[in-house]
Amino acid sequence: MMASSSLPSFPCLSYFKMPIAALTNSPRTTIPYNLKKGQTRLLHKLPSGLKMEVIEQRKSKSERENPPLVFVHGSYHAAWCWAENWLPFFSSSGFDSYAVSLLGQGESDEPLGTVAGTLQTHASDIADFIESNLGSSPPVLVGHSFGGLIVQYYLANIVNKRSLGTENAFPELSGAVMVCSVPPSGNSGLVLRYLFSKPVAAFKVTLSLAAKGFQKSIPLCRETFFSQAMDDQLVKRYQDLMSESSRIPLFDLRKLNASLPVPKPMENSTKVLVLGAKDDFIVDDEGLKETGRFYEVEPVCIKGVAHDMMLDCSWEKGAKVLLSWLCDLSKPGSLSA
Repeated sequence: MMASSSLPSFPCLSYFKMPIAALTNSPRTTIPYNLKKGQTRLLHKLPSGLKMEVIEQRKSKSERENPPLVFVHGSYHAAWCWAENWLPFFSSSGFDSYAVSLLGQGESDEPLGTVAGTLQTHASDIADFIESNLGSSPPVLVGHSFGGLIVQYYLANIVNKRSLGTENAFPELSGAVMVCSVPPSGNSGLVLRYLFSKPVAAFKVTLSLAAKGFQKSIPLCRETFFSQAMDDQLVKRYQDLMSESSRIPLFDLRKLNASLPVPKPMENSTKVLVLGAKDDFIVDDEGLKETGRFYEVEPVCIKGVAHDMMLDCSWEKGAKVLLSWLCDLSKPGSLSA
């Protein structure tokens, strides 16, 4: 597993003092994702000089002002995983939607080193995009799997900065959503529970993710990320995209787990939704409940979908639950101050 050794008490303080990163000569994705109608690919320049891919899809006409949505992927994915279904769905529902590819993933630049970054650097990159492009419109930040852990870190930084009484390095959010997210303590607990209660499943998860077995086996790829009803051809399409998406790992998982849990938010002013999937092969029910307890919200577990909720053959189920929550959030007086 992968991240920085130990997080300082107020990691956001170093946000504007990050060293300039260097770009390797590694090629970007060799199978670029073909954008859908209405989508645009941007390359956002970060303070480091590196460029981060962003796929945007602006809303159709809407009578009310909705917060923009910013989507963050997990391991072996990139912005395309949101562009496939959820960006068209939410833009047509009245929300400007943006999906980022973290460094070293998708069409984003690759930093020097063996991993793409840490919780701090990934969250800082997202914060820079939000501050530079969304201005006075606090977005809802949506993270999937390890992207959900990055969202949790982002939330902790907002609170820490606010509690210091100084200007936020991480811009405010209208809401935060964790989708099949790694819990605040990391995935060590998930692994241990699998080892003791589901040793066969533990072996498969290790083979699929750590050994990248999902790249070579359609049945294993389906079992890891999707519902059993998923068509072979569609699994193969996503298998190819995932195989090409991640040129270097998102984190050093050993260092990441040593730095966890993420800091506990000092305040609960940001509305949080915790979404899980009943058929999730990676994040178990206890992992989902842990995230809910951490944010003092009741998690919503959706039946008939697997870990890749936004790509699964029943992707509409999760999208509709999130849309309902967003509509409540957008009612006058509902958005956090």
